[in-house]
Amino acid sequence: MKRFTQKAWLAGALVVVAAVIVSTAAAANVLVTNGSPAGYFSHNKQNEPAVAVDQAHTQYVAAGSNDEIDIEDCNPGNPTTCPFTDGVGVSGVYLSTDSGNSYTQPTYQGYTARQCNFDLPGSTCTPRPGPIGTLPRYFENNLASDGDPALAFGPQRTANGSFSYASGSRLYYVNLTSNFSSARDEQTFKGFEAVAVSRLDTQDFDDAIAGINNAWKAPVIVTKQNSALFSDKEQVWADNAQSSPFFGNVYICNVAFRGNGQGNAAPEPVLFVRSTDAGDTWSNPKQLTAATNNNQSGGRQGCAVRTNSNGVVYVYYEGFDRQANANAIFQVRSFDGGVSFERPHEVTTLTECGLPDPNTGRLSFDGVGGARTDSFPSVDIANGAPSGADASNEIVLTYCEGPTPSATTPGPNERATVKYSANGGQSFTFAGSASPAGDRPDFPAIAISPDGRDVYVTYTNFLQPWQPTTADRRDANVVVRHAEVTPDSGVIVFDIPDLERDVTGDARGSSQNGLTAEFLGDYNYAVATRDLGITVANDVRNAGDCQAVDDYRQSIADGSPTAKPAPEILCPLNFGNSDIFGGSLADPTPDPTP
Repeated sequence: MKRFTQKAWLAGALVVVAAVIVSTAAAANVLVTNGSPAGYFSHNKQNEPAVAVDQAHTQYVAAGSNDEIDIEDCNPGNPTTCPFTDGVGVSGVYLSTDSGNSYTQPTYQGYTARQCNFDLPGSTCTPRPGPIGTLPRYFENNLASDGDPALAFGPQRTANGSFSYASGSRLYYVNLTSNFSSARDEQTFKGFEAVAVSRLDTQDFDDAIAGINNAWKAPVIVTKQNSALFSDKEQVWADNAQSSPFFGNVYICNVAFRGNGQGNAAPEPVLFVRSTDAGDTWSNPKQLTAATNNNQSGGRQGCAVRTNSNGVVYVYYEGFDRQANANAIFQVRSFDGGVSFERPHEVTTLTECGLPDPNTGRLSFDGVGGARTDSFPSVDIANGAPSGADASNEIVLTYCEGPTPSATTPGPNERATVKYSANGGQSFTFAGSASPAGDRPDFPAIAISPDGRDVYVTYTNFLQPWQPTTADRRDANVVVRHAEVTPDSGVIVFDIPDLERDVTGDARGSSQNGLTAEFLGDYNYAVATRDLGITVANDVRNAGDCQAVDDYRQSIADGSPTAKPAPEILCPLNFGNSDIFGGSLADPTPDPTP
């Protein structure tokens, strides 16, 4: 979600989770964010979903997103502003005990502004303790949860310090975190944003679903902060294969934006921390890459972390190849449980998706004032969890690859490029595109089953090329694809037809909080068991387009900004209403029973 404590500097977030269903129930399109309202921007929006499944007890699934359910409506005192509310958390949590066929968004107690709504025009917002739909126990610890969720399940720690699934599993929910108060003498940590982890044991799931705050352990700050540090782009993984000598270790990578979080030349290394005691304590950060970010070196973004059945740690991120003058994806490995790492190794160069958007100065996927995009890597490894016995250790990788076609400069669509490695990351083989030629795949996410036999990919699919104006629709839906994997060779072949192709909506109905552009976040997510693919993805089927906002965004693109509109007055009630849908999709080609 990425915001300063005193002032929401990052415009908005919107999220949606792609629906998927299990073999015992053909119910796709399960609403994950079922506690969030459909009306009034911006507390009706979610984005940047993540999901995790407990491989030892696959009925347990947890999802997260940036969820503004507890944020005030567009400021009742000034309805043309739609700010984040200082001190109010935005890390939504949704729990399932039926493998993702249904979810509960619990109601906890914390610090909230959901009562500050447009039904009280002319009033000022006064947040207060009350019901929240986000992670608990942050307000009590002088913190605010700030979204960008990443989730993983691992084994629980026993009384003798070892790890076992005998008593259940532990969920790690990692997110950005800010100080509750902006007063320096009241700050819990230094800097703008830290990374914190919340933990929930599976035996406490029922209490967590019932809204009991203390079912969750208190958040733990894992980054070593200083006054100029903005921690961001975090991912988490727990070594969940019993065959690993580092079984139970938990790993987090993130990108550290130094120098007040501002400026294109600010140092930007990928950092790594680990826990060997189930998240109670964390190591000092290890810098995996160079820190410089300039025209010669480029920066780094979008890390991902996984382990194989032997406990090898793999970290991936997007960086820059100076010799090729192109963006690239890099791999870094550790063979000693994250104590030391080899030097970064380039996996592939790529052409980023998107075109420059004059409204934001970033790449957007669908047009001016559009949804920002990226080509961050999504990675998974068939590590045979929970035992590790049937691991193929195949690595699968996907990312969005351009160039991007526009209405004025047509051409082939982007693709969800898939590559795989059957030799531990020594080399990668191009498997083709997970997306058909007619799709424009944004934020592809990939998962491989623990036994390495099935691959699932989900992405947000756009139906029109990049638009130079805001006048025309920008239809988008969610697609899920399945691929069979040949166990001996690792060759990946995608099935036809699609596993799922969801309802279409108009992305213009999504929005940053500042209204300047749409917002679909930075990623979708997928996980897989031996029988299911579970995916979450941005979805705008219920978002209402607003002509006044379209006109405002166009005026910015034209260089003559008009007055900012008041969404609660000039827009339909469902403007900005992005949702998260989810579920589980059965393996369409199950292995024959022996």
